Amino acid sequence: MEAQVVFCDDDLLCPQCSGVYSYPVLLKCGHNICRVCLQTFWELKGSRECPVCGALSVLGRPPINLQLKIAAEEYRTQKAVKCPDICALHNQKLQVFCENDEEVICLVCRTSKSHKIHQCCPMEEAAEEKKKEVTSKLENMKKKLKLLNKRHEEWKETKNYIQTQTLQSEGAIREEFEKLRVFLQDEEESRLTLLRQERDVKTGVLSEKIQDIQKQIKSVAALIDHIEATLSQKDLPFLQNYKETKIRAKENIHEPLCVRDILINSAKHLGILKFEVWKKMGNTVKSAPITFDPNSAQSNLSFSDELTCVQYGCRQSVPDNPERCVNRVCVLGTPGFSSGRHSWTVDVGQGRNWYIGVARESIQRKNTVFLDPNEGFWVIGQTSGDSYWAQTPNRTSLVVKQKPERITVELDYGKGKVVFINNTDMTIMHTFRDKFTEKIFPYFSPGLYEKGKISSPIIICAQTINISME
Repeated sequence: MEAQVVFCDDDLLCPQCSGVYSYPVLLKCGHNICRVCLQTFWELKGSRECPVCGALSVLGRPPINLQLKIAAEEYRTQKAVKCPDICALHNQKLQVFCENDEEVICLVCRTSKSHKIHQCCPMEEAAEEKKKEVTSKLENMKKKLKLLNKRHEEWKETKNYIQTQTLQSEGAIREEFEKLRVFLQDEEESRLTLLRQERDVKTGVLSEKIQDIQKQIKSVAALIDHIEATLSQKDLPFLQNYKETKIRAKENIHEPLCVRDILINSAKHLGILKFEVWKKMGNTVKSAPITFDPNSAQSNLSFSDELTCVQYGCRQSVPDNPERCVNRVCVLGTPGFSSGRHSWTVDVGQGRNWYIGVARESIQRKNTVFLDPNEGFWVIGQTSGDSYWAQTPNRTSLVVKQKPERITVELDYGKGKVVFINNTDMTIMHTFRDKFTEKIFPYFSPGLYEKGKISSPIIICAQTINISME
């Protein structure tokens, strides 16, 4: 076994650059030189002489002195631990920051071939600049963490609300089925199963998303703690860890996406429930062509069990899901239409300050907008006592001979027409003409509660349909 050679500190210094050896090569004369130093010397000299004694070297590449290389690396490592502010290569104080390599170097390194053409600056200036850079990324990270926490709370509230919706819908379903209990037992259990399956699917989706966002929050919070700890370090250790810190600060933090259509589809489970069941019995039943969609309703609106009557009332605790309108006291109907001709009759009763009509799917539901076609609304309303208006860009006053209590809305999607008919005298109150390019939904606003008066509901009138079974 070859005996291990022990080197003193002077033995580890290159005679050419006076620094600790970097890949030392052993010449035939017995002298050791850094590989880069030797190559540079030979290029300048024009001959293969030893820089120490001038002896000519044989042709070929001199071998690396592995024992000396290992000893130099160990010495450099120990030196870096004992003297972290001293350059391991040149035994000089670290004073300069190389922008290209993003590392702290000494003045000798600055003039060396490795860094000569690189952009460098004093260590203090670099530390101040890089701390500002990382701080900016940290602030953005904190904002995203705040958004993640907010969305996390919203999703937890939505998950709880789904349970509430499920209970409310289940109660309404049971009440309706109780009226037909004799021959509707099987149908009742079938619909409850569908409701619970939807609940399980949607709460399962939210459970997974909540778990994912909790993991993401924990990860981002840990990363922020790490970066903050790094920023509190002194300049040298901070810059020595800068590469890693910069990479971690660039980690892509995905913003949580809105979860659409996550609430229980109450319109599907409750809308015209008796008609859908009664149709199977082959008897005559009353049916409304559309129903209200409570998932799109402003929080002060309440509905009848079959979702054909809406009324302003006390504020309810509902999630701010993407489909919900919060900018006005209104609700959309379901289904929406993207073709064909459709009509429905609305009982506005003796109410005031109501609006009815249609709206496109992409309307602003969270921000205040004007009720006119430019914003995606084609509606009429009654305001200021007994005044009726078509909500055109400049508002159009409507002349009404007899006060309407029921108004029929006729939508012709292909021709781009919305017609409002006063059922009292069957006169046309107003006609909108436009070009529809997306799905259109019925629009309703029952008006705000007036002090000392009871809010008047808006009702979608039922149609009488004869069903013949074969």
